Amino acid sequence: MEKNPILSARLSLDSDIPLYAQLVGIIKRNISTGVLAVGESLPSEAELCRAMGVSRNTVRQAIGELEDEGLVVRKRGRGTFVAEPANNRRAVRYSFTTEVSSMGKTPSSTLVDFCVTELDETLSEKMELRPGTPVYCFTRIRNVDGEPLILETSYYPHYIYPNLTREMVETHSFYSLLYHVGIIPFAAEDVYEAVTLENPNAEMLGVAEGSCAFFHQRRTRTEDGRVYEYTRSYIRGDRVLLDVQMQKSGITFTRSIDA
Repeated sequence: MEKNPILSARLSLDSDIPLYAQLVGIIKRNISTGVLAVGESLPSEAELCRAMGVSRNTVRQAIGELEDEGLVVRKRGRGTFVAEPANNRRAVRYSFTTEVSSMGKTPSSTLVDFCVTELDETLSEKMELRPGTPVYCFTRIRNVDGEPLILETSYYPHYIYPNLTREMVETHSFYSLLYHVGIIPFAAEDVYEAVTLENPNAEMLGVAEGSCAFFHQRRTRTEDGRVYEYTRSYIRGDRVLLDVQMQKSGITFTRSIDA
């Protein structure tokens, strides 16, 4: 029997990318390139643990993320299989780390600011919370292969993770932290707007003032409809391509990054 190509891949223990995210990236690449066809089975949890040298919890977190994105489907007693492209997604989960890793590139983040603040009226409307509600606010520069790509400011209600620290944000995927306390994204609303960059945003992204960019806003909700995340970002327009494909079965939207 031919060995599943996923089992030939290796994870890097020295990388800043979490092990589960590395595994997600490996499986995504095999699916997107057609190495794993629709309906083909993934290795079992036990096989992945042995081949990758990771815990079962790490494997389950990776498979759970792929399942929530609609890329794989678990069948009781049979295993995990590559899902049909039109498979309805049970939830949405976005992670910059896994998105970039799945493209074969190296993601990293630079934390510019971290604080706890109170919502003003504008942000309270965005997050559907009362003005004055305490929230975490942190700004990060998202890098790809060491070059800045996105300037991102995110807001999260303080109550969802009361003990969050700057060090935790610097050393962990925040979505991974939320996953472990039961905060799982179910629906997201994205808005993209074409803009030109002014300083200091342009300077932080390493481009000239007046350069084209996308201004991206996202609200993410839990399954019960609560907004737990509001993010606004400036994305370099010279490196990102937005691809929208419309088919009878639905609409797909992807972002790709130029080398």
